[in-house]
Amino acid sequence: MKRILLMLFAAFFAANMSYAQDKIKAKLTLEDAILKRFADFYPDYISGLQWKGDSKTIVKKSDDLKHLLMSDVESEKWDTLLKVSKLNENLDLELKTLPGFSWKDNNTVRFKNGNDYYEYNISDGKGAKLTRMPLEGQNTDLCKKTGNIAFTRDNNLYLKKNNGDCISVTDFKDENIVAGQSIARNEFGIVKGTFWSPKGKYLAFYQKDESDVTEYPLVDITTRVATLKSIKYPMAGMKSEYPSVGVYDVETGKTIYLNTSEGEKDHYLTNLAWGPNEKYIYLAELNREQNHMRLNKYDVETGEKVKTLFEEQHPKYVEPEHPVWFIPGSDDEFLWYSRRDGFNHLYRYNTDGKLLNQVTKGDFPVHSILGIDKSAKYLYVVGADETGLNEYLYKTKINNSSTKRITKQEGVHRYRMGDKGGYFIDIYSDLHTPRVTQIINNKGEVVRKMLVSEDPLVDVAIGTTELVDIKAADDKTTLHARVIKPYDFDASKKYKVFVYLYGGPHAQMIRNAWMAYAPLWMHYMANKGYIIFTVDNRGSANRGFEFENVIHRNLGLNEMADQMKGVEYLASLPYVDTSKMAIHGWSFGGFMTTTMMLRQPGVFKVGVAGGPVINWKYYEVMYGERYMDMPKENPEGYKLNNLLNYADKLQGDLMLVIGSVDPTVVPQHSMTMLRKFVEAGKQVDYFTYPMHPHNVRGRDRVHLMRKVLDYIDEKLSLLK
Repeated sequence: MKRILLMLFAAFFAANMSYAQDKIKAKLTLEDAILKRFADFYPDYISGLQWKGDSKTIVKKSDDLKHLLMSDVESEKWDTLLKVSKLNENLDLELKTLPGFSWKDNNTVRFKNGNDYYEYNISDGKGAKLTRMPLEGQNTDLCKKTGNIAFTRDNNLYLKKNNGDCISVTDFKDENIVAGQSIARNEFGIVKGTFWSPKGKYLAFYQKDESDVTEYPLVDITTRVATLKSIKYPMAGMKSEYPSVGVYDVETGKTIYLNTSEGEKDHYLTNLAWGPNEKYIYLAELNREQNHMRLNKYDVETGEKVKTLFEEQHPKYVEPEHPVWFIPGSDDEFLWYSRRDGFNHLYRYNTDGKLLNQVTKGDFPVHSILGIDKSAKYLYVVGADETGLNEYLYKTKINNSSTKRITKQEGVHRYRMGDKGGYFIDIYSDLHTPRVTQIINNKGEVVRKMLVSEDPLVDVAIGTTELVDIKAADDKTTLHARVIKPYDFDASKKYKVFVYLYGGPHAQMIRNAWMAYAPLWMHYMANKGYIIFTVDNRGSANRGFEFENVIHRNLGLNEMADQMKGVEYLASLPYVDTSKMAIHGWSFGGFMTTTMMLRQPGVFKVGVAGGPVINWKYYEVMYGERYMDMPKENPEGYKLNNLLNYADKLQGDLMLVIGSVDPTVVPQHSMTMLRKFVEAGKQVDYFTYPMHPHNVRGRDRVHLMRKVLDYIDEKLSLLK
């Protein structure tokens, strides 16, 4: 009997082991691929992980989000620092969970609850409401020193003081004059329009005069009778906005304007920064042609220019994207980002404009500054590596360019510096690693591994992702590409191809991060019998200025040639059926999709161009003229890359998809393209998302991707 029971147990165990091994993985649906990408399919993370001020103590939220826990960097022990119940008791709140915190110092936190900002000292349990955000305000900007809030309403700028008083900083009746909002259509790193001085005594703000800018009509269909919602849209070569900078004195209530024009009002005022002593403002001023930059210093009291500290010129373009960064503890030395040696690096200047030294150096771009260490001798920065695929931590001396890589593990890393350069929170992933959270010291050594996230897709049927290198059309430059294969890939079969691309400046589709930055819908499509392929052509980011500016005056030309090298690579793969290839991209990627369909006819049988630029003379001044110059300066370039000129070349199926109120790539692009297709007798498809801007987000994105992927799959399936 005992023997029989043992035999039955062994059979049961073996059957269950076999079941576990042969367990069918869950099928990836398109809805899940889009809606669960940053939810169920997102790698585990530590909630609220940050440094306690500038100490070497780390804090995090408990799993139930009701406790703030603290720990020393080299300890595994966590102690309770703050309970949500204590916060509620001391501040008379009714919080269910702890809010997100920022640290004023090692003991005091600031947080927002609804429209209210609070300050709370954890050590003594004392705190108070700092201020309340104006309910009617937009572009709100809190001065953390004083509690005053700048905000805009319509085209004017206002100030709400911490005592509750609301003051009108500007009162323009002419709606063409806009104060306190970002200018230059958010180019040059501009993301806002107000700038508090270090102590909160002054408020500097951008102002723009759009009187000469043409209005572009967009139609709002949500009203009973459709209404016109015009926007100001300066097209390449046409009149643009005229910028200025105002400085409001909070104590006196007076505003002065910096004398920036010097007889030239058609220019760019970028990268505004305050000096630490609140006496000067620093502006990177750029000519309309965007090939000559002057870093100017202005007196705050008079508004007059003190001097031009230095200039940068380039025959193609100069593109300042970072304001001056004053070295902590210094009123007269700052760091400046520049690509003058071919890569984005830091240079140390004094406030008289004297170049003291180059601070970082190497064949890689610096992306951000983390800070200075305790000795004030070393600077820590984050940047890519020589391949552009990885993101690393670097250490360099302030007074020379002895730049050293600290990071030891490959991958894309995100850092937070603590203990004034003693330790760093390091969160990274690589192609096959979802996320690792650890603490490293300033030698790059791991002192505490906090979390190695499990693969959230381990039970989902997805295929493999590979990184490959190919040669660009110049036969010397290396390009990085990504290949995604189906879950049930069989090398003896032939697979259809789906090429996804962007191809333009400031973007990089492929990095050595988890899944190589590929969205999950690509794996859904791969499982339908596709090889999904993307290549970052010349012109894309993180490979140096020469790699990028090859596109100048001929957008689409070299990019197209490099994409064809990708096609050549695909043709070399025995499991690829190059007679059944589709292509898709959005924005610049939509331009490139249409380019490939019209200027390389027959290569791709199906294309879906989302929000495509069609004719660069219809695109806005700031971006368009940087890369193409004005139409009158580059007529041949505009003609060559005007896709309206190739409508009759179309072979295969093409669908254009746009948002009906796109303020970035205005509907005129796609509508003029449709007209040309009609004139050429070419049948194409067209779909618009009513009341969506340049991108389609939220649940409607499921509809968008279903539309795109079904179109491609149905059309390719009809091919013999």
